[in-house]
Amino acid sequence: MRNIKMIIQYDGTKYNGWQRLGDTDKTIQGKLEQVLTRMSGTNTEVIGSGRTDAGVHAIHQVANFFTEDARTEEEIQAYLNQYLPDDIAVKQVTEVHARFHSRLNAVSKTYMYRIWNLPYSEPFIRKYSLHIPEPYLKVRAMRKAAGYLIGKNDFTSFVSRASKKKSNIRTITDIGFEKKEGLVEIRIIGDGFLYNMIRIIVGTLLEVGLGKMEPEKAAEILESHDRQMAGPTAPPHGLFLLDVKYPEDDETIAEASQ
Repeated sequence: MRNIKMIIQYDGTKYNGWQRLGDTDKTIQGKLEQVLTRMSGTNTEVIGSGRTDAGVHAIHQVANFFTEDARTEEEIQAYLNQYLPDDIAVKQVTEVHARFHSRLNAVSKTYMYRIWNLPYSEPFIRKYSLHIPEPYLKVRAMRKAAGYLIGKNDFTSFVSRASKKKSNIRTITDIGFEKKEGLVEIRIIGDGFLYNMIRIIVGTLLEVGLGKMEPEKAAEILESHDRQMAGPTAPPHGLFLLDVKYPEDDETIAEASQ
């Protein structure tokens, strides 16, 4: 049995998130499994590095699946890209060690949230950024607020009540900001994220950026373990899964011959 790793990108606009759902075929995992099952002739399960929400995009999602199909990596990639919808693309296919698991082996993930902060809407990125037409965001204050969230913490205040995780403790290693013309990008790196956690953090930082909340309030919100104290959940269309890191790059080298 071969273990195949994929690097995938997708426009999540039309989809109900990554995870396969029984009542709809509008999921990224479901679309991949449909094509791979047709290719191999056997039911194929795709394991993703994590579940992106409905409407969230990915520039670098990682997934793997097991198969006995004899096609080469290039042939598998070509087959997938031929039959997948145009808003899902497989950037890379690599045979990996049998122990590789895209979710369990991941050590960090990077998400990016994009905000268009000018009075007019930008037609060419409007589907992929949140438009904030108010006066310029106070990015310096947002950066200060973000600093209180760095480290290993209980992020209960920044998790949707629908989350089913047993522990809300996660580690954020960096929250960076980049502003170019009217575009503000927030990049958050951590060892893992809870349901709606990124979008609630962004919604809270936006409250600071709009002058509705002092930066120091972020520390108080974190310590409260109370979702109601945090800001609103930012819309999904500005959020991208940007990267997923693993312990060693050479784990992606095929070892099937050993």
